[in-house]
Order: sequence, then structure tokens, then C-alpha cells
Amino acid sequence: MEETFPILAVVIIVICIIGLWFGANWVVDSATRIARQIGMSDLVIGLTVVAIGTSAPEFAVTISSALSGQSDISVGNVIGSNIFNLGFILGGLALFAGIPVTRKMVRRDGAMLIGTTILLLIFLLDLTLARSEGLILLAVLLAYMGYLLYKREEAHEELNDEPFRWTDVPLFLAGIIVVVASGHYFVEEASVVARFFGMSEWVIGVTIVAFGTSAPEIATSGIALRRGQAGMSAGNLIGSDLFNLLGVLGVATLLAPGGNLIVDRSAQESTYTLILFVCIVVWTMWSDWRIARWQGGLLVLLGVIRWTMDFNEISIVDIISNLF
Repeated sequence: MEETFPILAVVIIVICIIGLWFGANWVVDSATRIARQIGMSDLVIGLTVVAIGTSAPEFAVTISSALSGQSDISVGNVIGSNIFNLGFILGGLALFAGIPVTRKMVRRDGAMLIGTTILLLIFLLDLTLARSEGLILLAVLLAYMGYLLYKREEAHEELNDEPFRWTDVPLFLAGIIVVVASGHYFVEEASVVARFFGMSEWVIGVTIVAFGTSAPEIATSGIALRRGQAGMSAGNLIGSDLFNLLGVLGVATLLAPGGNLIVDRSAQESTYTLILFVCIVVWTMWSDWRIARWQGGLLVLLGVIRWTMDFNEISIVDIISNLF
């Protein structure tokens, strides 16, 4: 008997994406007001509370996948989310408006993102992300945040200036519950859809799941574009990518059964693609200290090509071998 299309699974996925969006916003806004109420500086809040909160969807989905032994979705979500952030969101912002950037963003954060992505590729050469390697990722993140705190350099985040309210504590708890629940069911139902279409867990993680966990960044970037704050949004996206690679994957390896995340060979090629995206982004920012509209269009085009190849499970290696 022919299997019917999982309409209910698609509906649940959409609901979970909405839940990740609202839940992350609740966590960030309420946690920011709570942190300021207990005396934390805006610098510390931006580098810790907001940075963790904006990556809450990636945390929930990646860790839920790791705990259930779905390593491909776990790692694929982070790599795919970073590619989506740089290709579709950052490229889309530049395509509409062009984005001015600071020299500090390019030399500090851009160089850090290139180095971190190359480090991840080295770790994935054996198709395994081990617990010891996860500890190294977390150590790099702590060192980077420590450096920013020591230099008293602000993160690229817009902090909520509203005063503390007694409802912030239950709102914070509700946000965490919504994000965790949405992430859990998102992974389950995405796997159902993947099985129906005969897609591998890696493909579903690097495309659909990555899109879903990037929903807050899509909304935030759209708001920034309307406010004329595209430059701040660019810094936020780069910071989010750094936190995903170092913090999210680092924690996921510590919580994974057996202490290892074993992934498909496609992980290596997707990491090469991510390095390409990161290098192009840093190059575009370095030229005239802005991302021009045509450069944004290039990033979006590369994102579309990559998604097409992922959905059809076409690798660059296959293309080259067929040509020669």
C-alpha cells in the first residue's frame, strides 16, 4: 500500500518553527531584563545572555538530536544553519540595502569565524566529532568571550531597554519550555518527512531543520532591515555562527551517547562549502568595508545552488568525476 503524505508532520513542523521563534524571543527579552535587574552590565549580557538566547533553537534541536543518536541531524543543523545565515539571510540583507561593516568586525570576528570553521573541518576528517574535540571547541569559545570581556568590546547585539517586570521570570521559564519542546518535536517530525521522501538524515538536517532553527534570525534581520540597522544584524549573524560552531556543537558532543557524534561523509563537503561561504563573506566585507548589493546577490545564488545540490544529494566530487 502506498504511503500517504505526512500532512500532520508538516503542520507540526510549522508549529514548531513558530514555537522556536517566539520561545527564543521570550528567553532573550526576559533574560536580558532579569540580568540587568541583578546588576549585570550590558557588555556581559550581550556576550552571554543574548548570545546564548539567540542560539536557543540551534541548541534545542542539536542537543535533542544528539541525545537521540541522530548525529547527522545534530551536526547538519549547525553547519546548514550557518550556511543559511551567511547565504540567504546575510546575502539577502545586502541584496536589498548593502551592508556597511566595521574593520573590527572583519579582522576580529571574520578571522575568528574562518579559523573556527577550519578547525571543525579538521575534527571531521575522520567523520567523528569526539568529546575531547567538543571540549576544545568550548575552550576556544570561553577564551574568545574572555578576550572580549577583557578588552570590554561590545557584542553586535541590540539589547532590550525595557525595565524588569515580575512576569519576566515565568516568561523566561515558559520560553525555555517552548524552545525545548519545539526543538524535540521538530526533529521527530522532520525525520518522518525525510523518511517519506527517502532523504537521508544529513540532508534533512542541513536543509529543512537548518531553515527552521534560523527562523529567529530571519525575523530579527527583517526588523533590522526596516530600521536601517543591517550592519548590526550582520554582526549578530556572524556572532551567531561562531556560537553555533563552538558552543552548540561543543555541548552536543559532551551530551551525546558514547561521547561521539558520528556523521555522514557529506559532512566534510558541507564543511568545505561553509568555509567557502565564510571566506567569501570576509572578502566582501574587506572590500570597501561593506557588502555590496551584487555581492549579496552572489551569496544568495550560492545558497540556492547549495540547497539544490543538497536536496538532490549531488556532491561536488560527483560533478568533477563525471566531467573527467
